[in-house]
Amino acid sequence: MFKSLKLYAGAALELEDLSSVLTDFGYGRQEQCAQEGDFSRRGNIVDIFPFTFELPIRIELNIDKIASIRSFNPSTGMPLWEHQMAIILPIKTTHKFGVSVFTEEFPIENFVDLKSGDYVVHNQHGIGRFLGLRKIKVRDKVKDHLVIEYDRQEKLYVPVESMHLVQKYIAFAARRPKLYRLGSNEWTRTKERVRKHIQKFAWELLSLQAMRMSVSGFAYSADTDWQKQFEATFPYTETPDQVKAAQETKRDMESVKPMDRLLCGDVGYGKTEVAMRAAFKAVMDAKQVAYLVPTTILAEQHYQNFLGRLSDFPVNVQMLSRFKTRSQQEDIVEGLSAGTVDIVIGTHRLLSDDIKFKDLGLVIIDEEQRFGVRAKEKLKSLRLTTDVLTLTATPIPRTLYLSLMNARDMSVINTPPGNRLPIKTVVVEYDEDIIQQAISREIRRKGQVYFLHNRVNDIDKIKDKISRVLPQGTRLEIAHGQMPSRALESVMFDFLKAKIDVLLCTMIIESGIDVPNANTILINNAHTFGLSDLHQLRGRVGRFDRTAYAYFLTPRSQILDTDARKRLDAIQEYAYLGAGFKIAMEDLEMRGAGNILGIEQHGFISAIGFDLYCRLLREAVATLRKAV
Repeated sequence: MFKSLKLYAGAALELEDLSSVLTDFGYGRQEQCAQEGDFSRRGNIVDIFPFTFELPIRIELNIDKIASIRSFNPSTGMPLWEHQMAIILPIKTTHKFGVSVFTEEFPIENFVDLKSGDYVVHNQHGIGRFLGLRKIKVRDKVKDHLVIEYDRQEKLYVPVESMHLVQKYIAFAARRPKLYRLGSNEWTRTKERVRKHIQKFAWELLSLQAMRMSVSGFAYSADTDWQKQFEATFPYTETPDQVKAAQETKRDMESVKPMDRLLCGDVGYGKTEVAMRAAFKAVMDAKQVAYLVPTTILAEQHYQNFLGRLSDFPVNVQMLSRFKTRSQQEDIVEGLSAGTVDIVIGTHRLLSDDIKFKDLGLVIIDEEQRFGVRAKEKLKSLRLTTDVLTLTATPIPRTLYLSLMNARDMSVINTPPGNRLPIKTVVVEYDEDIIQQAISREIRRKGQVYFLHNRVNDIDKIKDKISRVLPQGTRLEIAHGQMPSRALESVMFDFLKAKIDVLLCTMIIESGIDVPNANTILINNAHTFGLSDLHQLRGRVGRFDRTAYAYFLTPRSQILDTDARKRLDAIQEYAYLGAGFKIAMEDLEMRGAGNILGIEQHGFISAIGFDLYCRLLREAVATLRKAV
């Protein structure tokens, strides 16, 4: 069972019992409630700063009953809002708001620490299982050794001064790796086979780069005054990584060689702004821009963002997707051919045979791996003559970045925006009281909420259930991909304009949709989603300078199957510093590996482990560069 403590006005409450439960939940008793996790007692008053609250609450008792529950200002002590109910969730994670609670950490650059039972790769002996550290006497000195178990329970003892030869085994396959025998030639043969394929892969990367370098493209002018004015309209402060990525992209465009730059950055890290600046630069030299996105919803949002940012400039931006009528599409296609349309944003419709540009200068591709084979072939031909900027939300581990940076033109945005706060995330059983509290809190602070239910057949029943517990006057609407395009466009536009408080939706919001005012998401039947899907969905909130909340809801009193339990346990495990790396690896497998490495590389990574793969790739790139 998932634990929570529910407090109701008028309910009986024993102070000693309350203190005991709060302590079990990870709260600490203090003189004052200054930060989350504090509670204090003064006579018949108990102050608590709950994990999922922006402000502490004050509980006043009348003998042994709760007289009132109010939020209050911790600086002044002044009461603010009254609550009929408050739900307290544990702060520390319990295993077999128990409730799994954690904050999102940003992806880190190093491997997580080894623990007993992990699979490891020794460069010279292959894949084994790490059993821990053991003190062994060597030449009258006692030294720590890593103990690695191989096939047939053979043991290898590695002195700690040689631990640089050992890496944690991480691959893209969930299955257990094969353990090698000590002293056999099999590991050497496997490593050499993979090395040859890596050398071929590195050669292909460098050959493509060399081919582009031999072809002349269009060299853009230096930034204009209008470019500077446009960039100054960005409503946030750029991160150093954003500035660097924009500079690298514009420098490529100013070169006579066609650009083919890959821009990597986690959800909400500011890739779109870099793309916008590149698009504006292209238009300043009378070139056309095609911005290719995987979904109509994302096309609509980018279109609205471009319209807003370009309102003071004479730039004609259009959107081509199923949201447009046939006659509207024909007008836009004609405008592209005549050169009257400067920027067009759309789905794979932009790659149709009837689309002809008068003077296409830049193609921006968002999440290329989500497009089909035919679309990718067409994009491949564009790369030799047109500047191409590809965006991916795959967080790139530093080891892979270092391996690829001399073989691909890459920009990486690893720095989160300065105003971004960790997303408070709770895994809990479906509970209407928790849903009511989460939504009411967000609406009270003038925010918006996503409630994700990924089944269209009963989404109307869910709407009825949610409506019963919402504050009076809450504006709730449904959005899913089977709706008529006009109706869906209208709902999404209203949500973007904050005319809707709660959007009950399916997975259509997964890719890229950015609503800074929406900072609470509830995901129903969370056990049915993959880990990277949950990470991506969580990234729909936390895009603004206020605390964001993600609730992963599981069915009440239902025993989850083993795989679902593992995923939820993984969410629990990947909660602290270092865990973001594992999520990044999951994302790399499920959302970005085809874009960055190519699908055929998966098997090689599984054979020798990710870290050794990166080392061999870096070595191959360096060797080939010297030979060329």
